[in-house]
Amino acid sequence: VGALQDLDPGRVVHLGTASKSLAPGLRLGWMVVPPWLLPDVVDHGGGRTVGVVEQLALAEFLTSGAYDRQVRAARLRYRRRRDTLVRALAAGAPHVRVTGIAAGLHAVLELPPGTEQSVQRSATWQGLAVKGLDSFRHPGVTDPAGDALVVGYATPPDHAWAGTLDALLRSLP
Repeated sequence: VGALQDLDPGRVVHLGTASKSLAPGLRLGWMVVPPWLLPDVVDHGGGRTVGVVEQLALAEFLTSGAYDRQVRAARLRYRRRRDTLVRALAAGAPHVRVTGIAAGLHAVLELPPGTEQSVQRSATWQGLAVKGLDSFRHPGVTDPAGDALVVGYATPPDHAWAGTLDALLRSLP
């Protein structure tokens, strides 16, 4: 998907990070800013930068094509996990529907009405860290939302993925 910055590079700032694709501890990110805005961005940054070694390593990772390979492999791994999640829910909890696009690191599970809080409690008891969709809503929104759960599928290590899915299924009504 093309970046919004491509539509009007003279007025749009493009921000990115390698936190999810590499490691959050590296604290590597980037900005593509219009030339007229660069002095303000540099002034506001207060001299905070990432170390030269980390920058050079990222530059080599990008120019060698290793970063692209890493991102493609991660996308495939997360796509497979999402597909496994969808299949497991279809078999074990057919009344729960997975919504949203098949990309990213999270899925939204639409729950039967009135079950969001009890599912969250049950998931916590099972050792899962899930959030109700309601916690992502802006406080000013007044229209009622359906019950739903936001489930991240990137965190569990491969050896724990099957057990995590089982725990999730035990949490659902």
